[in-house]
Amino acid sequence: MHPLAEKVLARDTRATARACRLVDDRAGDYAAILKDLFPHTGRAWVLGVTGNPGAGKSTLTDRLIGAFRKQDRRVAVVAVDPTSPFTGGAILGDRIRMQAHFGDPDVFIRSLATRGALGGLSRSAVDIARVLDAWGADVVLVETVGVGQDELEITRMAHTTLVVAAPGMGDEVQAIKAGILECADVFAVNKADRDGADAAVRDLELMIALGGEVARASGRSHGHSAAALHARAAEAASARGGAPAEGPWEPAIARTVATRNEGVAALVDRLEAHRAWLFGTEAGAARREERLREAMHVQLRDALTDAAVAALGPALDAAVRAVARREVDPYTASERLVDAFRGAGAAFPGAAVAPGDGP
Repeated sequence: MHPLAEKVLARDTRATARACRLVDDRAGDYAAILKDLFPHTGRAWVLGVTGNPGAGKSTLTDRLIGAFRKQDRRVAVVAVDPTSPFTGGAILGDRIRMQAHFGDPDVFIRSLATRGALGGLSRSAVDIARVLDAWGADVVLVETVGVGQDELEITRMAHTTLVVAAPGMGDEVQAIKAGILECADVFAVNKADRDGADAAVRDLELMIALGGEVARASGRSHGHSAAALHARAAEAASARGGAPAEGPWEPAIARTVATRNEGVAALVDRLEAHRAWLFGTEAGAARREERLREAMHVQLRDALTDAAVAALGPALDAAVRAVARREVDPYTASERLVDAFRGAGAAFPGAAVAPGDGP
């Protein structure tokens, strides 16, 4: 076993921080570390926290840390901040709101930059969550960047997805739009002491009811949202002989005022109810299998992309130049590049792919 992996399993905090750095930078023998740690993962509950900018995700995450620590659970946090497309820098400031836990040896907080990745997460977020799982975290909280309406990567990563909303950030039309609200297993209407909190709850209830009607009318849920994944999981459980009462999970709603720590206990109860459904029913088991399938698709896509870019090299540059000169359309060029990657030969004159560079 890799020495750093051994130290992570021994709950060495500094070694865990170094492992996270290697994984985030894709540096050194990070892959060997991940391979050694993977058999020791799968125990942590991965809880995603997402929502619009300004809804109070970081403050609510801080309160959730406190609630889980009162239950004597070890907690890890992966806080993702956006990278500037102009300078390449990131403030990594979400953890400032969690500084009350910095001295707790059973809390590990890791900040990540998106580094251009879309979907509210960084490319390394999944792997770092696994490192923290192996470190011994009972709960891994993954706070995404402030996202818009269709960045749903957290749904594929987390066991449970918490969407934080706030009054005054949209009307009933906004609530029923496809996108971020569809990815929720649990909603938190934060800043519930403000005017409009009742309306926000009603709008969410309308969206949940409408989503259920659409799923029943279509007879099948499509896509990658939490609702779609739960519906497909229920179908799979039914096909495997699961109990008839085990239908898809219906998102729950809690009101919170994170700055005053109000409503957090009730929110944790709703999150725990989803966890019980996920790990205690046939439909939940099917949902976890569906989640792993989604994760493997993403892993395979990234591996194939990296391998293709590395193998094609000059051929890819030649294809770009040929498309720019209108000598070939981008669709044909892509097909030629795929053929070249498969080992069928050069994609473009003067840009041969060396034998053995393909898969």
